[in-house]
Amino acid sequence: MKNRAFHFLFVLITSVFFALFSTHGFSQDSLKKLIVTPLIGDFYIYTTFGDPGNGSAYPANGMYLVTTEGVVLFDTPWDTTQFLPLLHHIEKSHHQKVVICFATHFHEDRTAGLEFYRKKGIKTYTSKLTDEWSVKKQQPRAEFLMFKDTLFQIGTYQFEMIYPGPGHAPDNIVFWFDKEKILYGGCLIKSKDDRHLGNLSDANIDEYANSLKKLKMKCLNPGYVIPGHNSWSDPSSLEHTLKMAERAKRKKKKKN
Repeated sequence: MKNRAFHFLFVLITSVFFALFSTHGFSQDSLKKLIVTPLIGDFYIYTTFGDPGNGSAYPANGMYLVTTEGVVLFDTPWDTTQFLPLLHHIEKSHHQKVVICFATHFHEDRTAGLEFYRKKGIKTYTSKLTDEWSVKKQQPRAEFLMFKDTLFQIGTYQFEMIYPGPGHAPDNIVFWFDKEKILYGGCLIKSKDDRHLGNLSDANIDEYANSLKKLKMKCLNPGYVIPGHNSWSDPSSLEHTLKMAERAKRKKKKKN
């Protein structure tokens, strides 16, 4: 019971930190460049910071899972100076090496470290669609490709890569841990703290809500939902994102 209370308090403090950070835009130099927070069991959320184009430092969430066969990394750090520190943290904390890295879409806050990690002997994966967009947009590419929704078994953990359809990007995928009820949503999912869908430069507003509805049908009753940016403490962020996507679609129709 004490451990649960401590975990809740830790997550709450982290969430408040991100809320303040997003509101006041503190400079990256005044902050830790790499934040690692326990989720549950062998799951950890890591956060780095990048410039979204307005000169500020914006938090980006990734996740890693410690297994008996090595550590699985979901998305790379956005901050290029944190590729190696993340590996060092993992090896020092868990006495394990990263063996696989997945990127959830082609934007640099997900793919920036793919080539770096490939050169370190880590197997890097994206979907075939992400690879096509990475070529088109001259972004880093993975060594291995996933051609369809794929079920993985690594150590004692089983999880599924799911492509629900276009949304934040044409190629955004998610990872679903059915047993643990963890949905790693990447940038398809927005934080409950967000008041809009964010970067829409590659978004499909017409299909965004439909993709989220498909995801809801596939991933039933998630206990943890990890968005690509900002606070990840509220599992209702999936429903929150759906409402924003539906609102954005209605707004677009009115303009047309």
